[in-house]
Amino acid sequence: MDPVLCLITDRRRFGAGGIDALVSRVALAAREGVHLVQVRERDLGGGLLSQLVSACVEAVRGTRTRIVVNDRLDVALAAGAHGVHLRGDSFSAARARALAPTSFLIGRSVHSASEAVAAADEGGLDYLIFGTVYETASKPGRAPSGVVGLSTVARATRFPVLAVGGITPERLDEVMSAGACGVAAIGMFNPPAAGFANS
Repeated sequence: MDPVLCLITDRRRFGAGGIDALVSRVALAAREGVHLVQVRERDLGGGLLSQLVSACVEAVRGTRTRIVVNDRLDVALAAGAHGVHLRGDSFSAARARALAPTSFLIGRSVHSASEAVAAADEGGLDYLIFGTVYETASKPGRAPSGVVGLSTVARATRFPVLAVGGITPERLDEVMSAGACGVAAIGMFNPPAAGFANS
């Protein structure tokens, strides 16, 4: 089975033309077969974030790519996104599911097998993202869990698990062998901006 690919956005990597360049990158990713795009622009206010999400939804129209919004269920629903991705410490997926359309995707970040089990028990989820698997500049100071940690989480839950953190094309086989159904990444899909390393 081919890995599920999730592009995590970071408009800062595109310099002054960040938003327009990001939407163009999302459109290109959709044409190339990326399955998910997680819009993760946490410093944007609701209005600007909603505009960006709407533009991304339009950019992938007619493809199989789905747009999910990082932790902002209100923006995801208002902008017509295909889902929401919840932080590990966010509100319950069951609560989000009660407010969302039937086909809405709901994911959650987890960092251990116990968190994965707890997330599964609360209901409402479609997938999990686990990390960090490898050392990454986007999470300085966080010790990587490695493929052993990834494998433990994948075995602990029936939900699809995407690996995140230090993902490169060369590591795809290793994370898939550890039980992941795919990967989520920033740097693998986006150019590094000055002062930012790949992640």
